[in-house]
Amino acid sequence: MKTEDFDFDLPKDLIAQFPAKERTSSRLLYLNNLQEWQDTWFVDLPSYLKPGDVMVFNDTQVLKARLFGKKESGGHVEVMIERILDHHHVLASIRASHAPKVNSKLILKDVIPVTVVDRGGEFYRLYFDDTRSVDDWLNCYGQLPLPPYITRESTEFDESRYQTVYARNPGAVAAPTAGLHFDAGIMTRLRNLGVSIAYLTLHVGAGTYQPVRVNQIEDHVMHSEMFHIPQATVDVIQQAQENGGRILAVGTTSLRALEACAMQHDGRLVAGHGDTNMFITPGYRFRIVERLLTNFHLPRSTLLMLVAAFAGMDIIKRSYQHAIDQRYQFFSYGDAMLIERNHEI
Repeated sequence: MKTEDFDFDLPKDLIAQFPAKERTSSRLLYLNNLQEWQDTWFVDLPSYLKPGDVMVFNDTQVLKARLFGKKESGGHVEVMIERILDHHHVLASIRASHAPKVNSKLILKDVIPVTVVDRGGEFYRLYFDDTRSVDDWLNCYGQLPLPPYITRESTEFDESRYQTVYARNPGAVAAPTAGLHFDAGIMTRLRNLGVSIAYLTLHVGAGTYQPVRVNQIEDHVMHSEMFHIPQATVDVIQQAQENGGRILAVGTTSLRALEACAMQHDGRLVAGHGDTNMFITPGYRFRIVERLLTNFHLPRSTLLMLVAAFAGMDIIKRSYQHAIDQRYQFFSYGDAMLIERNHEI
């Protein structure tokens, strides 16, 4: 398939620049397996679940991964951490007028000494001065990395609202945005309904924002991301499958972790850690996930291709046009969509 097949025109004023007043006050577009949609509200989400269903959440926590500084030569740099490798080494992208050389020095925030160790593709391996750990440096001096389509600086307000209420494992540079709609109240309502809540961790990378730049989608290469699936989550899902419960992935990251694990183990879920650069496109056969809660995605993006694989290309195109016509808010701070998997594709 061609990348242009996943393009659409989105009015700029539908790109949410701020979150909804309350986490649960977003709108919700429900797409059933008869390819019919319904306009509703996120607070109504529990009415679409039943006892015995499982919701799988990504509990990654967004790092303060953005740092500004200078090269030894004096040129300005912007460093975006992609992955923490250990207490003193990271993978990062660097924006600068001239690419820094291997073994050169950077001073970030006027206080953090950093050495450029080497470079592989678009990412640099950097060494942070060993007087403090990377985590300490970022907590003290890092800035929350809002998505590039949010055209304002991050604030203290974003430090809470661009994290899920259940975030607990630091490592992401972008939020699993479907989870931003949940607060403690709706989580309690779901548990009281008899819905099982399960967690996994996938540390979202900056590649989630990148449009596909090749003409043929099969030529695109995904960034690798780390995930962990606990045994408790495997057990809950297997029990639900045996008893007729439905598995709902909260966000594309939860879905990718589950499906990547199943792909790596002949269709079975196995607890443990892994890495995935899985690229889900139309034609993929889903093994675990029956339902997907997600936000509205960028044109020409891998995430739009994933939801087209899950629901069907034509219905996703028509649903997105409906969302535009009804003035839903798009992207990270935007509205949500609940999708039933299309078994006919």
